[in-house]
Amino acid sequence: MSDSSDDHAARRSGASRYVLAIIPLAVFLGFAGIAGKMLYDQDVNGRDVSAIPSALIGKKAPTLALPPLEGANVAALTSQAIAGKLTLVNVFASWCVPCRQEHPLLKELARDSRITVVGINYKDKTDNALRFLGELGNPYAAIGTDPSGKAAIDWGVYGIPESYLVGPDGTILYKRVGPFDERSISGDLMPAIEKASGAKS
Repeated sequence: MSDSSDDHAARRSGASRYVLAIIPLAVFLGFAGIAGKMLYDQDVNGRDVSAIPSALIGKKAPTLALPPLEGANVAALTSQAIAGKLTLVNVFASWCVPCRQEHPLLKELARDSRITVVGINYKDKTDNALRFLGELGNPYAAIGTDPSGKAAIDWGVYGIPESYLVGPDGTILYKRVGPFDERSISGDLMPAIEKASGAKS
């Protein structure tokens, strides 16, 4: 009788250990499923999960009063510098690898007469920022330096690069988290530019 009880207890103990062992696996698989769904939505359904909604969209952009990047030969980035213009505000740094990847696309965007491309140079050293622009070219009509990151906090920056389309009236119309690529420009940014340009005219 005691042998049977011992066997039963051993089986119960083994089952408990098995349940405890599979809980972390189940949690991991759950998170993996969510991540896979997001990637599926982006790659198959064409939804760009990097176009993260922002509490600032539809609201006035935070005030800009940033000092210039000395030696870049462009204006300082202020609210007055972008007033009345459809503006793409790009947050970048020389140490940011994705910034380097998207930079050629920003140069192409700067040729679009409908928009003005400006930059917030985030937590960077002046010499490094100038070297970055010297190597890759400067698409920015104005650059403001943000050595402390305060302006980035005001704008709700998650990480860089990050870009905001600001309407002529100062309203934030669109936000992009992460680097632009051809698809995000054609599928997201350009429709926002066209809509804003139509509204302006």
